[in-house]
Amino acid sequence: MIRMPGQSHQGPLPPLTDEQRRLEQELHSHVQMLAGQIGERNVFHHDRLVMAADYIRATLASAGYEVRRQPYKVEENICENVEAEVRGKERPDDIILIGAHYDSVQGSPGANDNASGVAAMLALARTFAKTSEARTLRFVAFTNEEPPHFQTEQMGSRVYAKRSRERGETIVLMLSLETIGYYSDEPESQHFLFPLNLIYPSVGNFIAFVSNTENEFLVQRLVGSFRRQAKFPSEGGALWGCIPGVGWSDHWAFWKEGFPGVMVTDTAPFRYPAYHSYTDRPELVQYERMARVVSGLRAVIAEMANASK
Repeated sequence: MIRMPGQSHQGPLPPLTDEQRRLEQELHSHVQMLAGQIGERNVFHHDRLVMAADYIRATLASAGYEVRRQPYKVEENICENVEAEVRGKERPDDIILIGAHYDSVQGSPGANDNASGVAAMLALARTFAKTSEARTLRFVAFTNEEPPHFQTEQMGSRVYAKRSRERGETIVLMLSLETIGYYSDEPESQHFLFPLNLIYPSVGNFIAFVSNTENEFLVQRLVGSFRRQAKFPSEGGALWGCIPGVGWSDHWAFWKEGFPGVMVTDTAPFRYPAYHSYTDRPELVQYERMARVVSGLRAVIAEMANASK
């Protein structure tokens, strides 16, 4: 469950490539718009939630996508998931879904949680917009991941995953991009609870791939692929879903419908000092390291999309 293929990158990070530098600026622009200009966005500030959805739709459309909405009612408000896809050329019914929630918790502008994940999803969507992989790639922005809708029937990803099950869709992988923009090289900057603190590093400079025990093989494939193609520290774990943090994002909703889901995260409250606070602002996100992670994820997704099985 914790033994992963390959070796996590150690030592200095290599210089950014030109593409990674462009990606760094792109990620900064998306986070600044969502968390800096729009700010707190949830059902308590529904107008800003709508503004965020509009921005996501416009960004995907500008990349050349036909964008679809999944509206649903939450009390007196209409909330929506937003999706776009590149149809697979060989196995179009096999879907790899890359998702992130665009709402923020009450009282927070939500730069790292989770404008960082949305920014990554939008950047990845742009890079794949003109490609044609073997499997279908679907990019989805979910609403209402945060309390009071977290792990309820009104959580956007729960609504979405149920519809996918009703339609008989074959989602072979759901990647949840959750709070991916904060890293530290300081000793004891990572604060896992027991017993994970005995297993994983105490320096919070890595990206983590996390799922439940049912998806052990999938986590190993993803970590192995990332380590082959990205020079950035990485860890993985297929752990019991009851462990705090393992199911704390939209991948949980896909587990509930029997789909394989994996979270990609900087581990959020176990590292990030501004988690769920008013100080979760764009200037705390580390765009250079985030660009390295997203660049690596792009290679991982391409490999998974074209894998024979």
